[in-house]
Amino acid sequence: MALLISRALLAELGASHRATKTAMGWTGASERTVKHWLAATHVPQGNHLVSLVRHSDQVLGAILVAAGRGDLRISLELNLVRVKLLELAALLERA
Repeated sequence: MALLISRALLAELGASHRATKTAMGWTGASERTVKHWLAATHVPQGNHLVSLVRHSDQVLGAILVAAGRGDLRISLELNLVRVKLLELAALLERA
C-alpha cells in the first residue's frame, strides 16, 4: 500500500520540495511524515489518508485499485471528461 500511495503522490505532485509542501498543506502532516509517504516507507492513515483522497484523484484511484474496486476509476475518469467538455462548451460559446 505504501508503494501505491507513493507512486500516486509522485504522479500527481512530482518529487520536488513543492510537492512535499503541497501534501503538507492538504493534510496538516509534518514535512518528515510527508517525506516518508513519498519514499514509501510509511502509509498515511486516518485523517491524513482521507485528506489525501479528498485532494488527489491519483491517491483515490490507488486506494480503489488496492481495495479491488478499480472499476470505479472509470466513473471518476468519465466525470473528469464531462467537466472538461462542459468547460470546452463554455469557451466555444464565448468565442
